[in-house]
Amino acid sequence: MEATDGRIGSIDEANEDADARYLVVDTGPWIFGKKVLLPAGTVARVDHLDRVVHVDRTRDQVKESPAFDSDHFAHPEYRERVGSYYSESYRQQ
Repeated sequence: MEATDGRIGSIDEANEDADARYLVVDTGPWIFGKKVLLPAGTVARVDHLDRVVHVDRTRDQVKESPAFDSDHFAHPEYRERVGSYYSESYRQQ
């Protein structure tokens, strides 16, 4: 996966739950193996030949994004918190 300013990791899994679509991104050693949750709407384009997904976020925005929490993913409050983070970042662009 690539942010607007560099590599951020790889897709660990895609998740579709309650009409919400997210990508779980494993950031690897870049931020100590943290997994973050990115809404599918952050995908800017997919380069099928190079097998790279580009998102419309900077590395810092990804670094500050909510961590993926598989224990709480099904809870609406958790998804709302994730959604709030991204809705705020869309307003700042």
